[in-house]
Amino acid sequence: QVQLVESGGGLVQAGGSLRLSCAASGGTLNTYVVGWFRQAPGKERELVAGCSRSGRVTHHADSVKGRFTISRDNAKNTVYLQMDSLKPEDTAVYFCAAGSTSTIGRVYDEYDYWGQGTQVTVSS
Repeated sequence: QVQLVESGGGLVQAGGSLRLSCAASGGTLNTYVVGWFRQAPGKERELVAGCSRSGRVTHHADSVKGRFTISRDNAKNTVYLQMDSLKPEDTAVYFCAAGSTSTIGRVYDEYDYWGQGTQVTVSS
């Protein structure tokens, strides 16, 4: 069973950057599609970005396209989310997830393993 641990969250001013990391243990991450989700208070968990097993195919939500970039280093069993030009509306708990679907899952129930989440707060 894969365990996922996120890191890199924090408080940043609008326009700033953060890089989230998700380290996997207990399994080989390159056998899974991976995704980053976020959930703000009172809102549903939404997919921010997803990445195929090889890393060659990615998907980014329209709200973050051009600002966020998902990547993975299978040799390190780690997934990253580079977040630039952050906005207050990006404030949320960010979760990484791994799933066994053949393509990048777009909803949370397509993913089998989840990290505990990391808080990202963007001040105006």
